[in-house]
Amino acid sequence: MNISIFGLGYVGCVGAACCAKLGHHVIGVDVSENKVNLIKSGHPTIIEKDIEELCAEGHKNGRLTATLDVHEAVHHSEISFIAVGTPSSKEGHLNLSYIYGVARQIGEAIKTKETYHIIAIRSTVLPGTNKKVGEIIEEASGKQRGKAFTVVSNPEFLREGTSVHDYLNPPLTLIGTDCEYAEQKFRELYKDINAKFVCTDIKVAEMMKYVNNTYHALKIVFGNEVGNICKGLDIDSHKVMEIFCKDRELNISPYYFKPGFAYGGSCLPKDSKALRTLARDLYIDVPVINSIENSNEIQKKNAVSVIMGKGKRNVGVLGLSFKAGTDDLRCSPIVDVVETLLGKGFNIRIYDKNVKISELTGTNKDFIMAKIPHLQHFVTDNLQSVIEGSDVLVVTNKEKEFADILQNYPGKIIIDLVRAWKDVDYAGVYEGLSWGNINANTAAQYQKIEKDIKGTEF
Repeated sequence: MNISIFGLGYVGCVGAACCAKLGHHVIGVDVSENKVNLIKSGHPTIIEKDIEELCAEGHKNGRLTATLDVHEAVHHSEISFIAVGTPSSKEGHLNLSYIYGVARQIGEAIKTKETYHIIAIRSTVLPGTNKKVGEIIEEASGKQRGKAFTVVSNPEFLREGTSVHDYLNPPLTLIGTDCEYAEQKFRELYKDINAKFVCTDIKVAEMMKYVNNTYHALKIVFGNEVGNICKGLDIDSHKVMEIFCKDRELNISPYYFKPGFAYGGSCLPKDSKALRTLARDLYIDVPVINSIENSNEIQKKNAVSVIMGKGKRNVGVLGLSFKAGTDDLRCSPIVDVVETLLGKGFNIRIYDKNVKISELTGTNKDFIMAKIPHLQHFVTDNLQSVIEGSDVLVVTNKEKEFADILQNYPGKIIIDLVRAWKDVDYAGVYEGLSWGNINANTAAQYQKIEKDIKGTEF
């Protein structure tokens, strides 16, 4: 099948590489000449596990290319995916100008196309966007929806760091459409993906991504709050949540139920805010959803408090992106922590092998420039120098190169925000954000718990 994908960021690049892997011929489209040239030469536009190999493979077998020419892409494809960004305002309203701009361009290209065309919205958009996109294409093309083209909603369920695996092994394939022909074409498109194929109403499909991401945000916050209570009682929060997650009958996923640091990235903050804004615009009270962001911000403040509580000024931060295996700094919670510590006069050194300041572009660059415009002065590519030059190490992700730190630096103060080490035998000071020093003497722990409990008795 011939596919065109508009937008070569995370969603678009992964989609292009994976569609090529599935045997389809893919044309990527972007306004960035640099991104187009990267894809044309067999290189990805992002840092992501397995993406380099897939792009190289797609380029080698002639299934993956890219262009700046919208007309060429539309006329040489059956399905056009829209995978451009949908940034939000401070109030949470989505900026859909990129979506609508691409829709208009596709419409102008369809004007001279004789065969039926399918447009699939892959970007995360609120209900009603599909209808508006169809109207824009009708206006630009002079052709009627349902006769010359159709617009379907095909939300993605990708996690940065594992997005290639997630694309090829999704929990389900969701299509929102009112067109039987489009449904058949998408069944053909995804026939080699072993996942339940769900076809539903367009608005239902549009709503699902927000429900999913807001629920994931809720799970993270819930796990953190449980962890904070457990820490106060000297209880291993991970053991508590591990048992909690054994109940799979109520559709509990263990992935996000891990007490630790705040959530971040380009999806959860934006999408949970969008859902809150939608509810507010509809005059619907959603107290739990409204509380998620506040709880997440509290967890960032907790991190600052724990770091400051060590009484040391030289702090090394291992990992700056919001998740291991990516270079995405957008809404990374550790960026806020670093910003606060710098404002309080701490000496900060940062190591993240995936983050190259000189190569930051787009919204990624805009975000970090607004937060820490002089970030290049604090980031180094020398892991050892960060470790040795810091009195306190803050570990923010589970990169494999951090695995031996406890063994190699036995006296270091380490604050583990993500439970990088499950079993710890460590001579230094080791503490989590939502769990205590798990290497402490067990007998002493029980004595403290008994004392605390007696202190609460009437």
